[in-house]
Amino acid sequence: MSEPVAPRYLEVPGSERPEPLNATLVGPADPAARVQVSVYLRPRAAAQAQSTSAPTVAEQPLSREEFAARFGADPADIARVAQFAQDHRLSVVESSIARRVIVLSGTVADLNAAFQVDLRHYTLNGTTFRGRTGHVYIPAELSSIVTGVFGLDERPQAGMRLQSFRPHTPIILAVNAAQTSYTPPQLSALYNFPTAGHGQGQTIGIIELGGGYQQSDLDAYFNTLGLASPTPVSVPVDGGSNSPTGDPNSADGEVMLDIEVAGALAPGARIAVYFAPNTDQGFLDAITTAIHDTTNTPSVISISWGGPESTWTAQAQQQMTQAFQDAGVLGVTICAAAGDSGASDGVGDGLLHVDFPASSPFALGCGGTTLTGSGATISSETVWNDGNGAATGGGISDTFDLPTWQANAGVPASANPGGRVGRGVPDVSGNADPQTGYLVQVDGQSFVIGGTSAVAPLWAGLVALLNQQLGKPVGFLNPILYQQVTPASVMRDIISGANDGYSAGPGWDACTGLGSPNGAALLSALAALVGQPVAGAMVSVSHDTQTASPSASALQGVEPPAEPVPVAAGSPSPGLVASPPPRGVFASIKSLFRRGS
Repeated sequence: MSEPVAPRYLEVPGSERPEPLNATLVGPADPAARVQVSVYLRPRAAAQAQSTSAPTVAEQPLSREEFAARFGADPADIARVAQFAQDHRLSVVESSIARRVIVLSGTVADLNAAFQVDLRHYTLNGTTFRGRTGHVYIPAELSSIVTGVFGLDERPQAGMRLQSFRPHTPIILAVNAAQTSYTPPQLSALYNFPTAGHGQGQTIGIIELGGGYQQSDLDAYFNTLGLASPTPVSVPVDGGSNSPTGDPNSADGEVMLDIEVAGALAPGARIAVYFAPNTDQGFLDAITTAIHDTTNTPSVISISWGGPESTWTAQAQQQMTQAFQDAGVLGVTICAAAGDSGASDGVGDGLLHVDFPASSPFALGCGGTTLTGSGATISSETVWNDGNGAATGGGISDTFDLPTWQANAGVPASANPGGRVGRGVPDVSGNADPQTGYLVQVDGQSFVIGGTSAVAPLWAGLVALLNQQLGKPVGFLNPILYQQVTPASVMRDIISGANDGYSAGPGWDACTGLGSPNGAALLSALAALVGQPVAGAMVSVSHDTQTASPSASALQGVEPPAEPVPVAAGSPSPGLVASPPPRGVFASIKSLFRRGS
């Protein structure tokens, strides 16, 4: 009798990993150690013939239950991966049709064999972690089913987009002092946020990859502001948890900044914080958990963590961008910080880089400004750049092509050699300079904190207010801002400053995008698109703002091109393509992204 033929293995596209940068190899990972991996899957085949266009403001999005039924994973595909797991002595921990993921557990030895990898231990800055190099492999019969495998490598993936300026004591004195820092309510007045509601009925989701919050800090902070203190819901993902360190210079500062900014701007909204490990698996799983959370049902998600595009695998960028597109179909807005290291994003190779996930075409990239003002009057707002390497991120994506909705925004060619035309980052901006930063409380101390970390929850709070007062979610906001309203009527154009790679100017720029918000004017413009009056949508303000005059017709969907255009040959990383969600074809990974030649 002949021996059974070993299955043919194929690479998981985009899964290649280099050696961890600046890390020291310790040796092979313990073969008996148990590891969990998240295997992401294609949508069910029936979805290929259905539309996944993001709904317009005038339409209702799909419910999470409807999405799972129409566009979730095929149970038959889950069963095939479960059989693969059984064949390789792996166990199924859980699976989710809506998230299109199956979580497997096994020993390092069995995972090495199942995915044809060699897991090793590395050390970096006193921390030991598991890593791999090269591709992940799967049997050929699963190659059309599996879209990504995460968790084999646990190197740190992202950094906080946060800049601490100084301790500030006591907080109550700063509220009444000359303006060199601001509380969120003061920024709400300066940016003319809508005042008729407080975000009731909305949930703001916040992604955190470390640290934690203390309710006593929240109670003290919100009491100082004269607001009811929120009681956030902590959602553990992949073993993450609300774990305050007691050190305000740790990730606690990020967590508290996000909660305090979003919670104070939309005090009627619920806050759900998704805690996960700082790995590509943890980051992705936290995002898909939040998007498809049927218990807390966030309508907007704030992300203040990220890293240069060049530090991500293509499969991670593809899978996260697919998740953001799913969010748009569900009416969920994604707000992502654009980075705090200027146009280089801190890479140090002499080239310019943008930050992911802000560079995803389905995320609202949030850049930073230096703001001076008082009451409801802005006297100056320029590009944030302190001259010492801390500046707003922004530039041209090396990974994503120029989206159709950004085609007429005047996005320039990249300043890198070759002048690639790609997705421009950021889309919008807001106060980020720590010298004009946000007054917050962290681990019992009052601090002024800046960075684009603060701009993501600033915009998330605004979106919660818009959603509540419109009576429906704005969802995928990018095409609306670029194509369906007049940006000059709803945004404050920032025309002065630079981020050490690009300069601000009239209209969109690679420092501050379309500008900072005029919240009430944006609400008025959206209400006109929906065709309904909204109470409290006052447009006139005391700084350079024009009356909104969008078309009163219902918001129309953005038609994508018939075929996405691939990234030009020679791109520094595999080219990914993204256009607004195709009509009539499910935007799976294959239709959204193609490898550069």
